[in-house]
Amino acid sequence: MADQYSTILQNTPETLYKIKGSKFFGYAFPVANEDEIKEILISIKKQHPKARHWCYAWSLGTEEIRTRANDDGEPSNTAGQPILRQIISRNITNVLVISVRYFGGVKLGVGGLISSYGESAHLSLEEANIITKDLCFFLKLKFGYDLMNNVQRIIKQHQISIHTQELLENCTLELEIPKAKFEIAKKAFMDIYGVRIVKNP
Repeated sequence: MADQYSTILQNTPETLYKIKGSKFFGYAFPVANEDEIKEILISIKKQHPKARHWCYAWSLGTEEIRTRANDDGEPSNTAGQPILRQIISRNITNVLVISVRYFGGVKLGVGGLISSYGESAHLSLEEANIITKDLCFFLKLKFGYDLMNNVQRIIKQHQISIHTQELLENCTLELEIPKAKFEIAKKAFMDIYGVRIVKNP
C-alpha cells in the first residue's frame, strides 16, 4: 500500500465557464471530513443565493477512499459525476469541487450539461497546486515527565510531528508519524521503560 497520497494545497480562486447564457462558477477546496464539506457548501450557497444549482463532488480518505457526487436537481449523473471524474483523473483525495450554475435561459441537454460541469471542474483543478503528502498514523503516548528527554530524542531522530501535547507531571503526547516510519518509531517508544502507548491507528 502506498505511503503517500496527493491532494491540493489550498483553496483555488473562483473560475467562470460560460456557455449559451449559463454561467458555471467553480471552486476547489482541500478538506479533511464531511463536517468541513457541509460548512463550505453552506458558505458557497450564501455567496450565490440566486444560483439555480450548487453541484459538487468530493473524495475523502487516504488508504480507504470514499467519494460522493451530487447533481443538486440537474438530470441524474450530468453534474456530480463529471465533476468527480475530474478529481479521480488527477488521483487526488481530501478534496471538494463545487460548480455553481446560473441558468441562462437555454437548455444545454444532457451532453451539454456533462461537458459543462466537467469543464467547470477542470478549470478549478487547473488552478490547484497539487501536492504529495506522507500518509501518517497517530500514536498517543503517556509517560512521566522524567522521561521527556528520552521521548524527545526519538521524536527528533524520526522527524515526528507533535499533534497535541499535555505536559504535566504525567505527560500525554499525540504524535503524527509517517506510515513508512511508524513501526520503527513505535518500537523505539515501547523500548523506553515507563512509556505507555494508549492509542494505535
